[in-house]
Amino acid sequence: MLNFFSNDIGIDLGTANSLVFVRDKGIVLREPSVVAVYNNTKKVRAVGIEAKRMLGRTPGNITALRPMKDGVIADFEITEAMLRHFIKKVAHNTKFVPPRVVVAVPSGITEVERRAVKESAIHAGAREVLLLEEPMAAAIGVGLPIEEPAANMIVDIGGGTTEVAIISLAGVVFTRSLRVGGDEMDNAIIAYMKRAYNLMIGERTAEEIKIRVGSAYPLEEELTMEVKGRDSVAGLPKTLHITSQEVRDALADVFNSIIEVVRSALERCPPELSADLVDRGIVMAGGGSMIRNLDKLISEATGLPVILAEDPLSAVANGTGIVLQDLNWWLRDAS
Repeated sequence: MLNFFSNDIGIDLGTANSLVFVRDKGIVLREPSVVAVYNNTKKVRAVGIEAKRMLGRTPGNITALRPMKDGVIADFEITEAMLRHFIKKVAHNTKFVPPRVVVAVPSGITEVERRAVKESAIHAGAREVLLLEEPMAAAIGVGLPIEEPAANMIVDIGGGTTEVAIISLAGVVFTRSLRVGGDEMDNAIIAYMKRAYNLMIGERTAEEIKIRVGSAYPLEEELTMEVKGRDSVAGLPKTLHITSQEVRDALADVFNSIIEVVRSALERCPPELSADLVDRGIVMAGGGSMIRNLDKLISEATGLPVILAEDPLSAVANGTGIVLQDLNWWLRDAS
């Protein structure tokens, strides 16, 4: 009876963005995983989009921070406040019937980290919590036939982690979680701008550079972009232009790390399943997979076809939504 009235929800609790899927309604919320708090009281000032606008622009008494780091909880209290905000926003009858919640987590997290996510969700108002590994959620979300006795390979590049998994018969044959993702790309761009031009830029500017001119493979027509920041020598505002070629060089190490983890998964794959991948190829999901020509670079490095999911950003959240349709089976299986 409780399940009938419950607003069951799925949460893709990402390092950069959080998505919430409500059963029978679809994805109802997409917000940055950012919380602004008052320094002296730790009281929450803003969450999500409003808090992200404050990053790097807050007065002394307010701090805008990201409570998730590398796909796991870095600040327990702030994550709890963020989850409570999201749950309250989408599940209107939580006072009467608390929702059952599916949370997608990186496959490489420790037992302690798993418990922290579970406890945060329960303190934030969940009745029952199911933790679903991100690569499995992404594979379900992009529509891979995971129940078949054949290999499905997914590469999910998020803000804090890159998840690589080979799935067959609805089980994970091999998985690797690398704590490298979109954030690492932003940090590489910040470091490059400082090294090459003595220009100090913030996270938001680095992210904008990555989205607008970032690429993993030479483009037919290279792109340029105007960048504004602070000269670290003179200490004054400064404007300059950078090219997609420079950004590609700045991101080379991050791309190499991702290729390395994909290769290591392929080396551990049983021969029968390797044969399936020659035809089926690799499916990419997550925001980081949207960098121009990253699919081309991975395809060249592995010799396999690489397909970018139709909606890479929503893959994990959609996967939690599909699991919600048959939640009793998954909860029974988990226990």
